[in-house]
Amino acid sequence: MSQDLIIGIAGAGGDGVVSAGESLITAAALEGYHCIMTKSFGSQIRGGEASCRLRLAVQPVLNPNGPLDVAVALNWEDFRRFGAELPVAATTIVIYEASTGVAPDNLPLQGVKPAMVYRVPITEMAVKHAGADKAKNIVIAGLLAGWFGIGRESMLTGIRKKFSKKGAAVVEGNVRAFQAGIDFAAANPLKEDRKLAAPQAGRETKLLTDGNDMCAAAAIFAGCTFFGGYPITPSTEIMQYLDREIWKYGGTVLQAEDEIAGIGAVVGASFAGKKAMTATSGPGMSLKTEMLGLASIAELPLVCVNVQRGGPSTGMPTKAEQSDLFQAAFSGHGDCLRPVLAPTSVGDVFSTTVEAFNLAEHYQTPVIVLSDQEIAQRKETVDPIDTSKFELIERRRPTEAELANYSRFKLTESGISPISHPGMAGGNYLAAGIEHNEVGRPTASGEMHARMNEKRFKKFNPLKNRRDLFTVEGDPNAPIAMVSWGSVAGVAREALRLAQAEGLQVKLLVPKLLYPVAEPIYQDFFASVQRGLFIEQSHQAQLYRVVRMHVDFPATVKAFAKSGSNPILPTEVLARLRELVVSIQGSQHQPEPLVD
Repeated sequence: MSQDLIIGIAGAGGDGVVSAGESLITAAALEGYHCIMTKSFGSQIRGGEASCRLRLAVQPVLNPNGPLDVAVALNWEDFRRFGAELPVAATTIVIYEASTGVAPDNLPLQGVKPAMVYRVPITEMAVKHAGADKAKNIVIAGLLAGWFGIGRESMLTGIRKKFSKKGAAVVEGNVRAFQAGIDFAAANPLKEDRKLAAPQAGRETKLLTDGNDMCAAAAIFAGCTFFGGYPITPSTEIMQYLDREIWKYGGTVLQAEDEIAGIGAVVGASFAGKKAMTATSGPGMSLKTEMLGLASIAELPLVCVNVQRGGPSTGMPTKAEQSDLFQAAFSGHGDCLRPVLAPTSVGDVFSTTVEAFNLAEHYQTPVIVLSDQEIAQRKETVDPIDTSKFELIERRRPTEAELANYSRFKLTESGISPISHPGMAGGNYLAAGIEHNEVGRPTASGEMHARMNEKRFKKFNPLKNRRDLFTVEGDPNAPIAMVSWGSVAGVAREALRLAQAEGLQVKLLVPKLLYPVAEPIYQDFFASVQRGLFIEQSHQAQLYRVVRMHVDFPATVKAFAKSGSNPILPTEVLARLRELVVSIQGSQHQPEPLVD
């Protein structure tokens, strides 16, 4: 019996690959398993390759993990396009479409011989039992249910519900296709039992959702009543969710004519006193930069979500990468600082989004949330959200006494000054992109510009001491350290578990706050460190370089980074950690120098 099962399915667009994955993960979640499903596509508008990758387990899972236990190929050319995203190992069971004409002993998998190979007439079975080759995904679901014991009854219920509006004949045809898959599995049993062990009894019901939907739901909970944006992969689902739901809570969605107009409307909504938000990806962030500068100098709260993808330019719009940190932190023109947050999982997106709104309102600033394609579009089982644990922060409004002689940009001890909105008696002021004095009048005074810069920067000083925005795991005095963020943090967390099981003294820092750099927190973390790794998915190791600008950590702390679409595996990180242990031991036992 397996405790943890990783399944990869690939085919052409329109083969229903992702639909098959959706059926499997839904059934597994209903039965009580912990699940993650990532989706990957070619960047073509229509057609091209599509894949999904599922990890189903009895215990909680932190990332999609390494080599596949089960590989399903409807088309070998498309399967191979995913390369390292769907790695086949000597332990993998390969299931493939018979009509490809490939012999089981001549699979196009260079350098590896899978444990078991099953050639299945998937399309033929779909046409025979459902009357259409579109039922290939249903046959696949039946094969996996039969061989690995995944959610047979739950999937049958789902099939009947999904096709109920298409009539009894369609429903029964798909049920027959599903059963045909089960029957094939029964007639061709696995050489060894790989069925997934039963989930733990008595587990509470979990949510099954993705990061984009979680982000949109969190925005509504935080009090967002305006969204302005423009569709861009892989963030579009945030706007789509809000378009369906926000009106129920008195909110509005504007799909603007372009990225600039979208954030311009958000700046206007914030000026009008509303909690407001936009969402985009790297190319859209480039277009929003000028308006983010306006919101910074006018000290207007807003949340901007950047769902990162491979870049630069159009890059790889359907693949995950963590390469927009430099853009988020440094692309503001002039002396400009804005907080940057990053969630580490689908469940973490909710609290990160709420925190972004709280920071935006408290510090009267744009806040950038760096999600990424994996977190945004992967499905994951998460615990139900206990909203009673969250505090919602509102912007500081002027008192009646302050409105008597209102100074919107008053130089206060904290750097935060009260903010009015149109219609508030006595609260009129000019919010513009030009430098201003305390009441908001334009100024070209170098002295006033320096004082306003100081105001806009010093208000963030308390943020650098927010230890609740950082998680430290492992022995706090360990000599070996890891730092990781975003979706790759789950890889580092699993690597930490593996290292601890081997008795390695390792600790892990996961920052939710990426910028401004919290120097005191990093300094405390690195105090015991002799060797370490920054683990991230960008060619430049961007967090490593940002932190190194501000924190004097040991030169023996190095970057372990890969470009997007090249997964970092927990076992790879573990191998690096073992090397660091050997390095420390070697440095402690250097031979005495020879003396003449």
